[in-house]
Amino acid sequence: MTKKMECGILKAYVVPHPPIILPEIGKGEEKEIEATTKAFKQVADEIAELAPSTIILSSPHAPLYRDAFFLSFSELDWGDMGTFGVPFVKEILSNDLTLGKAILKKAGEMNLPIFADTKTNKLDHGSLVPLRFICKKYKDFKFLRFGLSDLPAKTHYRLGQIIAEAAKELKRRVVFIASGDLSHVLKEDGPYGFKKEGPEFDQKLVDILSRAAFDELLTMPKDLTEEAAQCGLSSFQIMAGLFDGKDVETEIFSYEGTFGVGYAVGRFVPTKENSKRRFLELEKSKPATEDENSVSNVEDPYVSLARYTIEDYVKTGIRPELPKDLPAEMLKNRAATFVSLHREGRLRGCIGTLAPCHESVALEIQYNAISAATEDPRFTSLHLDELDDLQISVDVLSEPEKISGPEELDPKKYGVIVSHGYRRGVLLPNLEGVDTVEEQIDIARQKAGIAKYEEYQLERFEVVRHE
Repeated sequence: MTKKMECGILKAYVVPHPPIILPEIGKGEEKEIEATTKAFKQVADEIAELAPSTIILSSPHAPLYRDAFFLSFSELDWGDMGTFGVPFVKEILSNDLTLGKAILKKAGEMNLPIFADTKTNKLDHGSLVPLRFICKKYKDFKFLRFGLSDLPAKTHYRLGQIIAEAAKELKRRVVFIASGDLSHVLKEDGPYGFKKEGPEFDQKLVDILSRAAFDELLTMPKDLTEEAAQCGLSSFQIMAGLFDGKDVETEIFSYEGTFGVGYAVGRFVPTKENSKRRFLELEKSKPATEDENSVSNVEDPYVSLARYTIEDYVKTGIRPELPKDLPAEMLKNRAATFVSLHREGRLRGCIGTLAPCHESVALEIQYNAISAATEDPRFTSLHLDELDDLQISVDVLSEPEKISGPEELDPKKYGVIVSHGYRRGVLLPNLEGVDTVEEQIDIARQKAGIAKYEEYQLERFEVVRHE
C-alpha cells in the first residue's frame, strides 16, 4: 500500500453499478458475480481505512447534458432503489458545497461549463450501488456527485484536473469513485445481444487501466466505443485527469461479464510527479506531421481565416489582426457571410449576415466566426478542447432577391429568407436532410416564429460554399 497523502486525491476507484449485485435486488443471483462483490468490499474497506473527508463520484446515470457537466449542489443528496422494487434500500449524504464552490470557480476561469443544480437531487443507481458498499463501512464523509456530458474526452480529463487542484488547495482528503459499466454487448443472451466490439472494447479498456495509460484512454476509437454500448469511458476520463503529471500505481481487482455486461473494479494511487504524464500539454507540443502540414497548407483561405480567428479568440478573447497573405478578393470585396461549425457530425454553431456589415469579406468572416464560436444562443461558447476536431464552413452570399413563390426555389441551389414584418427566418442551401422546397420554407418559417396561417414573403439567394 502507498502511504496516505496529507491532502488532495488520496486514491481513486473504477467501479461498476449493477443493481443485481445488491442482495435485496439480486436475491441470490448476485452470487454469480462474486468476484465483483469481493472487489467492492475491498474498496469499501480501503476507503474506511483512509477515512477521507470527501468522496467525489462521477456517474453516467446522473443528469446528462450535451454541453455541460452536472453537479449536485444541494445540501443533501438522497435516493433509494425504489425503481428496482426495494425503496427501503436508500442513502442520504451531505454535500461538500465549499469544495463544490471552489471547483465551480476554477471551472469558470477555464470556461469549462458545469451546471450546479441547487434543488434537492435524487441519487441515481450509478451512484447508489457503490455507495451502499462504502456506507456500510464508512459514513463520516461529505459528498459531491458529477454527471457526464457530450463534451470531448479532453474536457472530461480537464474536469479531473480542476477537481484535483481544488481539493489540494482546500486541503481536502478526497477519494474519487468513477462509476461506469463496460460493454453491454458481450453475450447473445445479454441485455443488448452480442457484438464483436464488446469484448474487444473491454479487453482494450482493462489493459489501458491496468497500465494507467491515460493518454490511450483519451483516444479510444469512436466507432469502437459506440458499438460496444458502454457507459463508463467518460467517467474514467474524469478520473484520469485527477492524476495529471503524476505516476500512478494501479491494480485491477476484478473483471466479470457474467450477465453480458462488463464489470471492472480497480484502484489508482498517485505517487511521484512525472512531467511526461501531462497528457494535454504533451498533445499540444507534438510537432505537426507532414500530412498535417499538407492539409493545413491546402485549406481554403476562407476557412483558414475563420479557423485562425476562432482559435486565437478562444485563447485570448481578442479578435486577431487580419493575416497579410489573404487573397485580394477577400480584402477588396464586400459580401454577407455565414460561418458554420460542426463537431463529430453535429452542429456546434452557425451565425451569419444577410447583408455586409463590414468593409471586407475578410472582416465579415472574422466577426461571424467569433459569433458562431461564442454567441450562438443554442450552444455554450466553444472550449479550447474542441478546437482540434472542429469542422468549419464559410458561405459567401449573393444579394437576396425577392421571388413570387416557392416555384422559384431549389433547396440545393438557393437559400431562402422567409419574412413577416420584422420577423425573418433564413436557411442556407444544400443542407443535409432538407430535400424539398416545402421543408426548406417550413424550417425557415419556424426559425422566424411565423405561424402557418400568417402571410409571408420569400427571398432567395445563392452562396459560394468554402469547406
